[in-house]
Amino acid sequence: MRFRAFIDGAARGNPGPAGAGCYVSAEGEVPAEELFEALGHQTNNVAEYRALLLALKRAEERAATEVSIASDSLLLVQQMLGRFRVKAPHLQPLYAEAFERAKRFRRFAIAHVPREDNKKADRLANLGADASELHLAGERFHRDK
Repeated sequence: MRFRAFIDGAARGNPGPAGAGCYVSAEGEVPAEELFEALGHQTNNVAEYRALLLALKRAEERAATEVSIASDSLLLVQQMLGRFRVKAPHLQPLYAEAFERAKRFRRFAIAHVPREDNKKADRLANLGADASELHLAGERFHRDK
């Protein structure tokens, strides 16, 4: 089964309230899906990797054999293709998990797309960042009481 997803991460303030978004394209009888995750206070690069992991986990749940990912993060794409090293220590475990998960599929491809071609995933990442912002604001409210 083929699985195609557009992913994006967002962090307001970088670091700041962050979210991961994943738009899964329809495939045959399987409808499109919209997934997002609130990540709390994170960097944009962490959010990009968490979006990739969100997509890879969903591909596993769907028992996909061929996975194609599109991202507007050139850094993430180049790192996953082995063209750039992952120097940041906090990104290395996320990269390692993504790399190991990607190897589970018969075919894995990742490509860079322009931001304007990634609007659905961007919207979902921002929903995750919105949820993080609300959660973080709630924590501050309770801490200040």
